[in-house]
Parts: sequence; structure tokens; C-alpha cells
Amino acid sequence: MTQRFAAVLFDCDGVLVDSEPLTMGVLRDLLEQRGWKLTLQECMQIFVGKATRDEAARIERETGQPFTIEWLHGFWAARDVALRAHLQPVAGAPELVQLAHTHTQGQIACVSGADRDKITLQLALTGLTGWFRQECIFSGHEFARSKPHPDIYLAAMQQLQVPAGDCLVIEDSITGVQSGAAAGAQVVGYASPDNPVVTAEALRQAGAFAVVTRLSQISDWLR
Repeated sequence: MTQRFAAVLFDCDGVLVDSEPLTMGVLRDLLEQRGWKLTLQECMQIFVGKATRDEAARIERETGQPFTIEWLHGFWAARDVALRAHLQPVAGAPELVQLAHTHTQGQIACVSGADRDKITLQLALTGLTGWFRQECIFSGHEFARSKPHPDIYLAAMQQLQVPAGDCLVIEDSITGVQSGAAAGAQVVGYASPDNPVVTAEALRQAGAFAVVTRLSQISDWLR
């Protein structure tokens, strides 16, 4: 691919940081304590790419207990313990972020459905914080509608003042690809061989114009 992009917009979980098995493992355990028994793969299929609050009604239905802010904050606290102990960047992510920063003259953003505290923590733990201006870090929790709606990507494009068609979005979930595509960006899907719940074909059907299995493939494009 020879096209140059004016901006590169990164999802966080599963694209920049290998957080999803850690986060989903904690969530699975907490849900089982409430009576909803899931395998890790089942938990990932339900929750990856979404804000946990967006599945509040289902959690209440399956557990028979209310979805409360107190429970959610308890999940976040346990999740953060696991992240601090074990989080690693996705293979190739640091190099890709640096190349994207050079390619676009700094026009990059982190666009995540997660809460801002989690995003900030994860970027810090993996040494990626310095590449992203604070005003270019977006949390889906700060929008009335998170992914798969386009709102968060539209906000990032407005902040960067870059037309949607000149933006490259990198996503690893169906909802994320749908969000970027609905915003009018060119979306590449990252189908990690270690992700058991998202296939390359599903990412294409969601709107990805290309799918890669290694982030280094995108780095090669940007070179």
C-alpha cells in the first residue's frame, strides 16, 4: 500500500496493549462469584470491544443481581491490579506508534472504549504515553454512545482537524471496526493469532478494507 495518511487513530486494548485476556479473566471471575459461569472465551465473545456498562442489563439478567457503580468500580480496581502485574504492549505496537507519529507529523490519537483511568494506566505501563498528546486520548465512557457508534472517532477527527477519508484506524474488534467505518475512516483490522473470538473475515464484514495478523505489516506500509 502506497497511500499516505494524514492521521492514524489507534484503538488501545488488543491493538496497543495486550490487556484483553487479563481484563476478561478478572471479569469472568467476578461474574462467576455472582453466579454467571463463563469460560474466558465466552466472556471475551460477549465483552471485548464494548464498555462493560453497555452490557449492564445482560449482567443483571444472568446474575439476578443489580449492576451498580460500586460493583463496577470493584471490577476496575481488581482489573488494575492484574494490569500492573502483567501488562505488556502488543508485539510491534511501540514501533508502529513511533512510525505513525513520524508518518503523520504527530497526528495520532488513542481512541478507546475503555474508561480514561484504564487508558492512562495502560499507556504509562507500556511506555507509550509520550507519543500521544493528552487532548488526543479519547475514552468511550465520555460519550453518550460508545463503539460501535462513530461518535468517538468523529470527535478524534475533529480534534486533529483531519478529514475522515485521510484517517487510518487500527482496530481488533468488530464493534471497533464498525465505529471507525461508520465515521468514514479507512479501517484496518488486526486479527491477532492469539485472539480466539475474532476472525479476519468478521473484521472484513464489519468494514475493514484490509486485515493483518501482525502490526509489523502496518509498519511496513507506513515506511
